[in-house]
Amino acid sequence: MSFFKRLKESVSKTTESVTNKFKSGLSKTSASLAGAMDAVFMRSHIDEEMYEELEDVLISADVGVNTTLEIVDRLRKEVKERRIKEPAELQPLMSEILADILKGEAAHSPSMNIQDGELTIVLMVGVNGVGKTTTIGKLAHYYKQQGKKVVLAAGDTFRAGAIEQLQVWGERVEVDVIRHQAGSDPAAVIYDGIQAAKARGADILLCDTAGRLQNKVNLMQELTKVHRVIQREIPGAPHETLLVLDATTGQNALQQAKIFNDATGLSGIVLTKMDGTAKGGIAIAIRRELATPVKWIGLGEQMDDLQPFITDQFVHALFANAIAQEEKVQ
Repeated sequence: MSFFKRLKESVSKTTESVTNKFKSGLSKTSASLAGAMDAVFMRSHIDEEMYEELEDVLISADVGVNTTLEIVDRLRKEVKERRIKEPAELQPLMSEILADILKGEAAHSPSMNIQDGELTIVLMVGVNGVGKTTTIGKLAHYYKQQGKKVVLAAGDTFRAGAIEQLQVWGERVEVDVIRHQAGSDPAAVIYDGIQAAKARGADILLCDTAGRLQNKVNLMQELTKVHRVIQREIPGAPHETLLVLDATTGQNALQQAKIFNDATGLSGIVLTKMDGTAKGGIAIAIRRELATPVKWIGLGEQMDDLQPFITDQFVHALFANAIAQEEKVQ
């Protein structure tokens, strides 16, 4: 069975609406990345020039230099071991390699560490303008739809309007928001959020935080203090520390991820605005260079367009045209 066929069978296990969201949200990246690879693999034979063209395509899609070199090296090795002669046979092999990198050591796409019957604390970090507050609102909506009771803590007391923006989302999703005045101690807000979540029998507490990359010392100190307060109140928490990144910023997103990973141990990445970029290869670069899984992906503006990241859905959406072509041939 070809990898494309196995991929389609895996994708068929999720709902058609999810598959369509991935296809629609990743259409720009698919047209750019997979479309450019199509052109490379239309060559008459496999040679060094083809590999160089493929490297250019991957780097242009923000896959990153190091990750690109690894991918092409793995492709060379597989071509040699499988004795592949025709460039047309390389598209499914490329999708297999990309899926393997995205999954990392996990056999399946990564899931959230939700505590069964206990309060789960999720710490959200990220710079201004990446869609962090909107992501928190959409996460609250997602888990409320799952029957969970959610509380929000407005820990970004630094950015003007952040507290009010989170309050608007709380009202929209109909969940409680724990807030202090602007300029308050973020750790105190998170502390009150934990106490309120416990008192109200909440399942999940989503904590907003400020992102001050212009001053890494402040960022480090603030997040360290927040972590200390959370761990004192609930040993083992936060159960998730998610970094929100704007996919349209490309390699800059990777640099942000490295800084936040140094400041606080990240458990996962949320990639927003994937529908607005043709350079979705950043998801692959992040997974490979940080060894941090992408756990959520923003595929549009609607409330339910924030979706759990499913590796097979991602790869299937990227190579949708090639998969369709293979089906026609068969």
